[in-house]
Amino acid sequence: MKIINIFDKIIEKDLESGFPKKKLLFRFPPEPNGYLHIGHAKSIYLNFKLAEKYKASVILRFDDTNPIEEEKKFINYIKKDIFWLGFKWNKVTYASNYFSKLYDLAKVIIEKGKAYVDDQKQEKIQEQRKNPFEDGIESPYRNRSIKENIFLFKKMKNGYFNDGDCVLRAKIDMKSPNMNLRDPIMYRIIKKKLHYRTKNKWCIYPTYDWTHGQSDYIEKISHSLCSFEFENHKQLYNWYIYNINKKNSLTPRQYEFSRLNLNYNVLSKRKLQILVKKKIVNGWDDPRMPTLSGLRRRGYTPESIKSFIKKIGISKRYNQIDISILEFSIRKHLNKISSRVMVVINPLLIIIENYPTFQVEWLKAENNPEDITYRKIPFSKFLYIESEDFMEKNTKNFFRLSLGKEVRLKNAYILKANNISRNLDGSIKSVYCSYDQNSLSKTGLSSKRKIKSTLHWVSKIHALKIKINIFDKIFIKQIPEKSKTFLDFINHDSLKTKMAYAEPSLRTATIKDKFQFQRIGYFCLDKKSNKKTILFNKTVSLK
Repeated sequence: MKIINIFDKIIEKDLESGFPKKKLLFRFPPEPNGYLHIGHAKSIYLNFKLAEKYKASVILRFDDTNPIEEEKKFINYIKKDIFWLGFKWNKVTYASNYFSKLYDLAKVIIEKGKAYVDDQKQEKIQEQRKNPFEDGIESPYRNRSIKENIFLFKKMKNGYFNDGDCVLRAKIDMKSPNMNLRDPIMYRIIKKKLHYRTKNKWCIYPTYDWTHGQSDYIEKISHSLCSFEFENHKQLYNWYIYNINKKNSLTPRQYEFSRLNLNYNVLSKRKLQILVKKKIVNGWDDPRMPTLSGLRRRGYTPESIKSFIKKIGISKRYNQIDISILEFSIRKHLNKISSRVMVVINPLLIIIENYPTFQVEWLKAENNPEDITYRKIPFSKFLYIESEDFMEKNTKNFFRLSLGKEVRLKNAYILKANNISRNLDGSIKSVYCSYDQNSLSKTGLSSKRKIKSTLHWVSKIHALKIKINIFDKIFIKQIPEKSKTFLDFINHDSLKTKMAYAEPSLRTATIKDKFQFQRIGYFCLDKKSNKKTILFNKTVSLK
């Protein structure tokens, strides 16, 4: 499996060195503070595919250490997204299950003289850390006795202090060029919001860096695979594990891969949360969002997302992925599975003068050329075509309908434009045409006449009124994440809703169905669609 070759080599080398294959264990550890985005899909794919290859297990662990941001509802959405991608975890765990163990392990660090309670405010601690090119300033509480630190840490746990009064910090190196080693915070006090699982049992909460590695250790994770922004945290990860366990060949080891960076998007839950809270989008599953729920609602398939990840590969090298690669993946899959239907967005009335007024023919139409099934579509005297498919005066490079010129109607007859009628403002109201009654598609010699252009259409009296959402990029800047003012690059015209006229077969469309609106693009039914308002989302254009 070429996509995970860099990790294949690591794992194969470990196995050759004597690491027991039965001890291989992977995990996917999301924080339940938002929906998963397509960047998470890369990590999910990597961990689950490695487990599949080596017949190992995957733990789905929720790193729920921040009661302010985390909610139970996010857990359900995360599970739904992973399952939708086609993966199944072996076990679900929670960092909050380990709060007692993490507290006891923190006391081990204190008892070794390698952690202390600091009474300074967070702003002061941050100021003393300085920068990678300047030595940090040690806290005046750094050399408290082990006994005092144990006593104060217990008081923190028992609720004696208020939020921000003090923190527990690891005692490492305030001169380290790696800022993560400058006495990082291990525990902070949070009383202002109850934890969604443990309620008021705890008022001190472990930081992510302390929780992550120790949860890996508790669960006996063999290979902790992280995106590349955690590379600078690796020394801290190893420091913590070494100081609770010394060196052990079976302790978890962290390995990094490049995160997914997608043009015209932000792939940060914190920034996506800002879009939701400021109502720039209509929720986490807005089809413009790069969340898995948003992509699913827009019509993306799990197959297309996995194909996309496989195509871009997994490496340690930073790369910015063009959104066209993602669009290519979904377009390729939808071309295989979508039902072809006809929908007119900008209607122009066609009146077939030599067609009987009250006659209706139900014509045979192919659903998909790769899986040939058929449906019936109504044909009548009065039709709609796209207004841009007609030009009153023919030009050299215009091959669609114009006066005196013939076109073929998809699945139907050859049509010739004869006259037009106008509105009071001079715009074209309707086009009067005649049809060749012997030219019905695939029915005889006349039907085989070579006509340069084929148009889609719908019968006016049978047309189903629908609404369609057409989406543009949510940001106008190619890499908005590089700017702290990423909100300055919001595309305020990223959603347009239009009325359209569809063939009546779309009346029975379901959320699971995928459609190609011929000559327009790929579409799916939106979850807010109902009998009164039938609403479709445009997934991607045809090209």
